Amino acid sequence: MTAKYRLSTGDREFFQLVLQTARANPFMEERRQFNMQLSGLAAGINASEHNKKGVNTVRERFRRLETAGRDNFSQYVTEDELLLKKAAIFDFFHCFNAHFDRHIADQLQAGAKPVKVPFRDEAFAYLHRKGYSDEEKRRAFALTFQLWRAYYFIVRTLVGRSSLMKKLRQRLWNNVFTHNIDFYLQYLWNRMEDFSTIIAGETGTGKGTAAMAIGRSGFIPFDEINSRFVESFAQSFVTLNLSQFPEALIESELFGHKKGAFTGAVDDHEGVLQRCSRYGAIFLDEIGEVSFPIQIKLLKVLEERLFSPVGSHEIHRFEGRIIAATNRDLDELVGKGVMRSDFYYRLCSDIITVVPLRDRIKDDPRELDDLLGVIVTKILGVNAPEAIDHLRGLIVEQLGLNYDWPGNVRELAQCVRRLLLNKRYEILPAGGDGRSSQFALDLDQGNIDAQTLVRRYCNLLYGRFGTFGEVARRTKLDRRTVKKYIAAYNQQNRANSGNEISKT
Repeated sequence: MTAKYRLSTGDREFFQLVLQTARANPFMEERRQFNMQLSGLAAGINASEHNKKGVNTVRERFRRLETAGRDNFSQYVTEDELLLKKAAIFDFFHCFNAHFDRHIADQLQAGAKPVKVPFRDEAFAYLHRKGYSDEEKRRAFALTFQLWRAYYFIVRTLVGRSSLMKKLRQRLWNNVFTHNIDFYLQYLWNRMEDFSTIIAGETGTGKGTAAMAIGRSGFIPFDEINSRFVESFAQSFVTLNLSQFPEALIESELFGHKKGAFTGAVDDHEGVLQRCSRYGAIFLDEIGEVSFPIQIKLLKVLEERLFSPVGSHEIHRFEGRIIAATNRDLDELVGKGVMRSDFYYRLCSDIITVVPLRDRIKDDPRELDDLLGVIVTKILGVNAPEAIDHLRGLIVEQLGLNYDWPGNVRELAQCVRRLLLNKRYEILPAGGDGRSSQFALDLDQGNIDAQTLVRRYCNLLYGRFGTFGEVARRTKLDRRTVKKYIAAYNQQNRANSGNEISKT
């Protein structure tokens, strides 16, 4: 029997460091420290140089094994074989991340249909040389793509150098892989559907973007025969804004309905729970707006994974994750009985807060430059540093660095568009319907009674923030009361408009 290879003490220590680096959350200080150890560079060098040097150092050590004819890890004693196979994922990741990058772009363009992976043979040949079994190759390839997808969407869609954004990226990574990726790989890689998540934060902060980063980063197996992943990550994330639908239609949008289930149900309809795959997630925005009956049915989905379309006795199984979001205070939602406590406690396996833009800029003023770079590039289609500098100057001149940004990142994006068009950003009261000046005049002259004042104020807030829930949060009123005030204001306004027309 041929003797098995053993790593030297120095090699074993080095590859253990590589494994520690690969395990670490890439957005935490621990990972930066490991990168510094791998690179061997002085502490004052910037992080990207440490990372680049560390990657090259690891590549060189694996090349030494290849040159010596010792790169088939199945020829090592068991403990060294396991160490090398795990550590090699770090090298594999960096050898093929540019290929995965292009594949993500191709899949985003293709949409729901999984596209072939053109570098599959090259990647599998790497793993084959290292002694991976067929099953190990498929798992390693799928895991590496999952790692790169998570990194890709967290880094590219949630920009900002403030400590608050760094913490957000750390939390999102843990939400996908847990704080211990070895534990995830051993037990949870195909069982994350049980970890529902609430994303909290003000309107316009980017809760949907954070949810998308999670929803597009789940583990998707690789179909080696057809040389593609079994599902497109582009269709694995399904969204539903619950505040956009009347109460009577929310159940249908969630669970689907059968033809004839109610007036207007002329065809069968698939709800978001039916459209979400076992590898994906659904994002339920404005979860704080749903009624108790809907909460009870969603609770059954969370606990039993079962649901039935409206008007049907068929039982369907939901296998994806649920990510919910609200701009309301969670303690207040539960404390005031708006959200059932049993529903809340089953929904909150993780709670991630997306912080307001004003706090991000206060933490690090350069955050504004980072966001302007993304917004301007998206609008213009090219990187334009001179445009960013010009826009930043206009914002500082017209609003100041301490502007509150009540509409958060969404408002900043509209501010940029308005500045590009008019060179001015006038902060208009919500609605922008021309009645604000009259409102101010009426206030100044004392011509508004209390009921009208509250109605008009609620309507202004609704025009700015777009949901009854956000208006309720800001006014400390019940959501139903807010809806009543806004409806009464609009009814009175229509009546006044009719009276004006009749006079002409």
